[in-house]
Amino acid sequence: MKNTEEIASRFKEIILNGTWVANTNYKQQLENIDWKTATTPIKNLNTIAILAQHIDYYIDGINNVFRGGMLDIKDKFSFDFPPITSSQQWETFLAKFWDDTQEFASHIEQMTDEKLNEGFVDEKYGTYRRNIEAMIEHSYYHLGQIVMLRKILTE
Repeated sequence: MKNTEEIASRFKEIILNGTWVANTNYKQQLENIDWKTATTPIKNLNTIAILAQHIDYYIDGINNVFRGGMLDIKDKFSFDFPPITSSQQWETFLAKFWDDTQEFASHIEQMTDEKLNEGFVDEKYGTYRRNIEAMIEHSYYHLGQIVMLRKILTE
């Protein structure tokens, strides 16, 4: 297996279908909760919906670079989303999240191993590999928060 296929598999595992590291994934955590639970605030913490949108924001932004576009995402906007106010909006977001994830993984799978070691957009961001691995680690970090929030809200 090429490095890129292995990394893409690790990425899909955290979002779509794996249980090896965290015994769960985003899809398992998000598909079976309703929009009201996903948007329920607890004190001053981010909601489940905001955390999921935050991860998708970065996936979508990096996908834009993979497509040959600019890196337009900014940390200061990474938690700013219009409120989800219906089941339809929640389902639409989830479909986008899964599609963006598949696209991200597909871009990785199509990369050469050499591309992984090339600079990503600007020297200060390091390599493609570093950014992809950071996306995986970042996703695990917020998945833990989602799991905890979900337990608080549903148990």
